Amino acid sequence: MKLTSCGLFLAISFTAAIAQRPATGPSYVRTEVMIPARDGAKLHTVIVRPEGNEDLPFLMTRTPYGVDNASAMSVQNSKPELAASGYIFVFQDIRGRYGSEGQFVMNRPIVAHSTKNDVDETTDTRDTIDWLLKNVPHNAGKVGVLGVSYPGFLAMMAGIDAHPAVKAISPQAPMTDVWMGDDFFHNGAFRQTYGFDYVQELEAQKTDGTIDAKGDQFDFYLQHVNFAGAAASANMTNLPTAKMFLNQPTYTRFWQDMAVEKRLRKPEVPTLEVGGYWDQEDMWGTQAEYAALRPNEAMNASGQGTDPQHKVFMVLGPWNHGGWSRRTADALASDFGKLNYGADINTYYRKSLEAAFFEFYLKGKPGFDLVDTASFRTGENAWHRYDVWPPKIGFRNARVYLEPEKSLTSKNPPAAYDTKAAAYVADPADPVPYRHRPIQSTYGAGSKWRPWLVEDQQFVSGRKDLANFTTPALASDVTVTGDVVADLFAATTGTDTDWVVKLIDVYPDTEGGYQLMVAEEIFRGRYRHGFTIPEPVKPGEVNEYKWSLHGADHTFLKGHRIMVEVQSSWFPLYDRNPQTFVDNIMSAPASAYKAETISIYGSAKYPSHLELPVTTDSKLP
Repeated sequence: MKLTSCGLFLAISFTAAIAQRPATGPSYVRTEVMIPARDGAKLHTVIVRPEGNEDLPFLMTRTPYGVDNASAMSVQNSKPELAASGYIFVFQDIRGRYGSEGQFVMNRPIVAHSTKNDVDETTDTRDTIDWLLKNVPHNAGKVGVLGVSYPGFLAMMAGIDAHPAVKAISPQAPMTDVWMGDDFFHNGAFRQTYGFDYVQELEAQKTDGTIDAKGDQFDFYLQHVNFAGAAASANMTNLPTAKMFLNQPTYTRFWQDMAVEKRLRKPEVPTLEVGGYWDQEDMWGTQAEYAALRPNEAMNASGQGTDPQHKVFMVLGPWNHGGWSRRTADALASDFGKLNYGADINTYYRKSLEAAFFEFYLKGKPGFDLVDTASFRTGENAWHRYDVWPPKIGFRNARVYLEPEKSLTSKNPPAAYDTKAAAYVADPADPVPYRHRPIQSTYGAGSKWRPWLVEDQQFVSGRKDLANFTTPALASDVTVTGDVVADLFAATTGTDTDWVVKLIDVYPDTEGGYQLMVAEEIFRGRYRHGFTIPEPVKPGEVNEYKWSLHGADHTFLKGHRIMVEVQSSWFPLYDRNPQTFVDNIMSAPASAYKAETISIYGSAKYPSHLELPVTTDSKLP
């Protein structure tokens, strides 16, 4: 088959074009092509466009998950608003995956482009766009790029050294820094079950291979002691990323080179970042990319944008990973149960934010009126718009202190309380589960992975190997909007430990006492002085541990209570800390895993607390 474009006749390797008509909307033509990259590798690409001769912009998604099923039906079902608007949809297998040639490299780092064989995802994106502009007839010469998760990482690649035709990108839940806060590590703590399953899925074969192990994965990882044992049992120790888990568990140059936020300066193209407050995979990336890009735009003293070419926008909502793409209330209910907010939230996002964004920047249509950030505030259950994130006007910084008798209060800790606020024994032989057991493989049959961040925490809050600090019932609403920070002063009888802090909304007993995590995060103690060189902890020494629990926008309603929960394991999503310092936890011997006493201090000298950005009218107990 031959296409004509700009007077050029090019022989192209296509499958037969297939005319398709979705349930509603225009007829489409589906075409497959192998697009050459600069080093000679050919990238399998599916093009779906409406019939007719109208010049349309491209809307592209690049993915490691396969594009064979891309069709008019899939476009209409997944993006009805965008499909109705009219675009040339482009779906591409990245190099080394599914139908594309070349070698796959997980989160391929950006390289210096000294020769034509120096390739990365930015060059493959540029080469693809060059080809599309020259060879697809009736295109408007403009390109938008979007994607969720790994495709979100690839969407951000389109905004780095961007092709001149790229006019808008939307990285959604993008993998950004897989060591600092995305898929594989959080603040140095290894996400064991996810790394185990996901690496096999992407690196053990060219197409996806879902891991669906039988039995309770809690028992499986406990029996295999460490990740080295678990990996050996699955014959995966030679997979490229598994090798790095085993041999470079600290924040080495390898992981740093993969990090995207370090590459971000002044935004090159309009960027719509999208994320969910209960994203179980990539909550960190959305806010990290925004935080890297936004300060490079002009702002006044109030934090409001003054750049007439403002290019960075963000949407945050009550979603899990990619939940904003789910269309029906039933699908949302299956994720969140009693916290189902209905399909209207997703429809509003797709129509008034996502579709409007691309129509404005790719077609010049009015309607995109977002100033900076749109956030759905849970508890109150309403959309809010802010001039910058975190918002400044109408908010103040507050602290809630962890004090003896399991008290949580905004009052300064008395000087007389130069003592422990709580203590517990953490035993690696009996770690705290991160979700209800039995725990299935991440994407296995019946897995509860997608909604685990909204599981009722009552299933663990009564354990003796953690500490809870709770306010009295609130006399009025308290709204927390912005970055929540944990600041613990604590000690252990061991030489290493993990710290897990959860900010929890405790519902009244009349509503079952439901305990909803609002913000939560882990920190591995050996990295308290920096992430590149782990250091043992001196037994009994009080150390300060300070880290972000990420952004929140939530109203604790009158009659609810605010609770802070502290624990030292979150298993088996995170591997167990032996609590005895070893050079490499991935291969720690069974003898290193020892029960230790954890002490949390709550005094004037050691004021353990959470930093909460609250509305100026919020009154903390």
